Amino acid sequence: MSTARPAPPTAVRGAAVPGGRLEGVDVARALALLGMMAAHVGGIADQVEWSDPGTWAAVANGRPSSLFAVLAGVSIGLTSGRSTPPGPPEIGRIRGRLAVRAAVVIALGLLLMALQTPVYVILPTYGALFLLVIPVLRVRARWLLVLAGGCAVVSPVAALAVVPLYGDAGLWEAQLGLVYPVVTFLAYVLVGLAVARGGLGARRVQVGLLAVGAVVAAAAYAVGNTLAPVPVDAAKAFPGLPFAGEGSTPSEAVAQLFLSPRDHSSSIVDVVGTAGVAVAVIALCTLVFDGRGRTLRRVAFPLAATGSMPLSVYAGHIVVLALLPGFPDSGVAWWCFAVGSVLSAMTWRTFLGRGPLERLTARLTRLVPDVR
Repeated sequence: MSTARPAPPTAVRGAAVPGGRLEGVDVARALALLGMMAAHVGGIADQVEWSDPGTWAAVANGRPSSLFAVLAGVSIGLTSGRSTPPGPPEIGRIRGRLAVRAAVVIALGLLLMALQTPVYVILPTYGALFLLVIPVLRVRARWLLVLAGGCAVVSPVAALAVVPLYGDAGLWEAQLGLVYPVVTFLAYVLVGLAVARGGLGARRVQVGLLAVGAVVAAAAYAVGNTLAPVPVDAAKAFPGLPFAGEGSTPSEAVAQLFLSPRDHSSSIVDVVGTAGVAVAVIALCTLVFDGRGRTLRRVAFPLAATGSMPLSVYAGHIVVLALLPGFPDSGVAWWCFAVGSVLSAMTWRTFLGRGPLERLTARLTRLVPDVR
């Protein structure tokens, strides 16, 4: 998550200053937040039908949460040394502070779950993922991608394997590792950490990531739609779990398990495709908005302000939903939440800087002493 508001990066021979803030990352994070709001209150379709423009908003199913998780990995990487993470004893302080941050995020997530809104709260899984990446903070980018690939391969099996543990679980329990499977989302965080370790601030890296992310996503969805087209009764599927339609043959069921392009299916295609989309979005945002002059920074400010305080914005929209029970899902509702969130974030950042929950988290992480 973003915290302080240092001066924006400047351009030096086509690359952002190594220690400067990447405003494009905040913009991408804002897109993830607004996309999740669309999934929560926008009344969007279950699946995209490219022949029907009325369903196109369904791209907000699954992809914003995966973008949010990839950005978690990017954020961890940027705050733990970027392309060159430090060794002992400094890395110990970073790990300690990341553990405190994880505890805060988990606690906040449980509090938001207690509000009993119809939203599947991602924060408890999000915080658990912070803890899981602590041991790999010094691993090279290529090996992080290997680990992410391993998670993607076992993702559908792991998602199904935990189902018996939930039995007749209600909404509360389902939010703890079922809707957002830990192995699936660990793949996203590892990809984001690898992106940060690869030098995201460099212009050539941004161009490369944009191309690779787009090609990987397109290839994954092409394979999935060819070999395992989404079943017509996919609306019955539970989010986060693989699903085979009624009357599927064993081979069709296996194809759906591993290759389904359905959003939130936890299949290999779903993980690889959504990760590719997330990487492309992050690369595009940093390419457009970082090191490009004051005018573009002003254009980016509304979204950058929103993305600089993701905990506060995410928690805020759930609190509002709790205060307005029965709020109807619609495009108008999404616009109300989106505009309200952006205006609130802009005002807060202009006059008070760091978001309120980000400020609290920073204070708690400083309980881990600096290395002397």
